[in-house]
Amino acid sequence: MEFDSEKLHTFRENQKTQFIASQFDTLAAQKVESEELAAADPEMAELAKDDIKNIETQMQALFVQMDEIIESSKEEEVKPYGVVLEVRAGAGGDEASLFAGELAQMYVAYAENKGWTVMKENELEYEIKHPDVYEALRHETGVHRVQRIPVTEKAGRIHTSTASVAVLPMRKVPKVEINPSDIEMEFSRSGGAGGQNVNKVETAVRLVHTPTGIEVRSQSERSQLKNREKAMALLTAKLEAFHEEEEAKKNASERKGQIGTGDRSEKIRTYNFPQDRITDHRIKHSWSNIERVMSGDIQHIVDTLQEASEAI
Repeated sequence: MEFDSEKLHTFRENQKTQFIASQFDTLAAQKVESEELAAADPEMAELAKDDIKNIETQMQALFVQMDEIIESSKEEEVKPYGVVLEVRAGAGGDEASLFAGELAQMYVAYAENKGWTVMKENELEYEIKHPDVYEALRHETGVHRVQRIPVTEKAGRIHTSTASVAVLPMRKVPKVEINPSDIEMEFSRSGGAGGQNVNKVETAVRLVHTPTGIEVRSQSERSQLKNREKAMALLTAKLEAFHEEEEAKKNASERKGQIGTGDRSEKIRTYNFPQDRITDHRIKHSWSNIERVMSGDIQHIVDTLQEASEAI
């Protein structure tokens, strides 16, 4: 019985499979001993034959186990460990800005209620860490529209405003490669509360990807090194989303298993306050109790969108 030598080398080097690999090697040595015994003593050949067969069965089981561990590790590396959540005001002036802030707080409240790690990076930009967050929020990317009477409206007219949401996956092993020469890096002093480092040490990091113009800033960590690492993770997530959106536009008719295109310019939902109705235009489904939803109670919406996506 032959085993893939390259895979065995990987198993021996990988910390997750090293112990099992040592068991495999022990069995391999026992097999050699049994084969030598059979060759040296014909009377023992039949007994050794059964022994060798039993050893090979055990070796095969260990090989399959190690192979599954390595494949599982690869899936973990590709699966998002978190997301970058971006909310931006669209059309509607101050009312759009107010709505954008309310949307951001809605998602933050939802994430915190789930026990996920939430860290604010910049204005209406958050990093949310948990293996389940991308699957839960990936259908939120797009334009959200609100219809209501602003508090500043004296005539009682209903205004329509918009805000865009982007949910960008963060992975241990990114899908895109970034050329270091394409990145401009700047350092500055962090703003806001944060102890003695604030406004004294240049810990904040700003990165600009010159070919696309995409820029990120990280100042939530206390050290420049950690902010550089986080900024690179943010930039990678944004570049990955940028490339996926470009591909989606080219192959929109061929996309499967998703609701809409995942493009942040696509209008996906309307929040009609006077009628207490939220409508998702992609699945033609409506919900009531806007106030409850805006406070972060959106699990029923998440569930409905996931079910609709799986049904495609």
